[in-house]
Amino acid sequence: MNAPASAIEQLQLGLPELDWITDPNRIQRLSQDFSWFSPVLTRQLEGKVADAVVRPRTEEQIRQVVAACARLKLPLTLRGSGTGNYGQTTPLAGGVVLDMTSFNELLWLRPGLARAQAGIRLNEIEKAAQAEGQELRCMPSTYRSATLGGLFGGGFGGVGSINYGPLAAPGNVVGLKAMTIEPEPQIIELRGAEAMRMHHLWGTNGLVLELEIGLAPAQPWLETLAVFDDFDAALAFADQLARAPGLDKREVAFLASPVPDYLTQLAESLPKGCHAVLSLVAEAGEEALAELVSAHGGRVSYRRTAAEVSKSHKTLMEYTWNHTTLHALRVDKSLTYLQTTFTPGEYVRQITELSRRYAGEVFMHAEFLRNMEGQTNCSALQIVRFTTEERLQQIIDEHRAYGVRINNPHTFIVEDGKAGGDLPEDVLAMKARFDPLGLLNPGKLRGWPVGAAS
Repeated sequence: MNAPASAIEQLQLGLPELDWITDPNRIQRLSQDFSWFSPVLTRQLEGKVADAVVRPRTEEQIRQVVAACARLKLPLTLRGSGTGNYGQTTPLAGGVVLDMTSFNELLWLRPGLARAQAGIRLNEIEKAAQAEGQELRCMPSTYRSATLGGLFGGGFGGVGSINYGPLAAPGNVVGLKAMTIEPEPQIIELRGAEAMRMHHLWGTNGLVLELEIGLAPAQPWLETLAVFDDFDAALAFADQLARAPGLDKREVAFLASPVPDYLTQLAESLPKGCHAVLSLVAEAGEEALAELVSAHGGRVSYRRTAAEVSKSHKTLMEYTWNHTTLHALRVDKSLTYLQTTFTPGEYVRQITELSRRYAGEVFMHAEFLRNMEGQTNCSALQIVRFTTEERLQQIIDEHRAYGVRINNPHTFIVEDGKAGGDLPEDVLAMKARFDPLGLLNPGKLRGWPVGAAS
């Protein structure tokens, strides 16, 4: 007598025409993201793997999977390209990983706007927009592989946030289409602030199918590295460049020593022990940029025009944001990182004081951006020399006691990663509306632990 089919077997037998990934090694790989940046998450997520991975190509195929999972009470974890760092695509309760990367059509481009399916890679939108004189407002350093849905579900901002702020700023995401997780899935369009109730929640409270986003006018960006012997001079230059109203820019990053030493592919342009400022400034502003560098005692050690970048397919953008951490970890696997938000008007002092306090242990990498109120500010992705989990938590606690915000990248709980505290009631209501059975990525929200739906 044959044993009854498991829920996973029933799912696959009922939908044989879908693209099921069955190789155990591929399932394991597609159950992971870049959470190995964190030694804490590496320990906590060890052995967590999906029972199955499916790669739908159409909205109807997605609906079929969702309906079947809802009927069988199978956990469902959404995945883009897995470029996140928080274990957000790692299923804690097995079940199905829904790989969205084949659901990837660019639906339309208009002046200032684009709409696309969630699985499209950001670079595809960028290339199509540039052909029409436009570009993405903000994108992660992983834009070549990261998906639109992944950016929305797990991203904060990135290159371009110096102009347009974080992704959550009004106008950056205009609307979305999402599917409810129930035996008869519903398709619902959300606009404006209501759409943002699914943002940065790791696919725990809704399955996003399409996103409508703001675009910016394209510029030919000059990519430069400016190097300095003095920490204070480099930081002062970065701050003045970020705030300069007459200079169009897409990226300003401050890399204090020894961070530049870890960027080994740029070693010819980064003298050992230097402090560096990486920037993308409009080519028309090169003369003004050079004057600012000189006034602060630095020199431009690397310069590429937009045409040179396009021809070489190599860009400094892939040394910014959490790509900086990736380059450092490739050199020294004992490193990890923090995510810190400073205070407008106080960030130069805060960066200086904290860098001195943790000299030799926490290395400053600060990204300039506009905050939700339009003020110039910094978010840091400091590189940390890891010793123990207890010491890492002590550093986090001390930063918070000092008065800066830490979004803890060493937890897989959404609320804890946002510095603690419950989610707003309207976000919880969205979860109940779109995932009434609690099947989406269970265990990542405090109120929906693993097994809550059973």
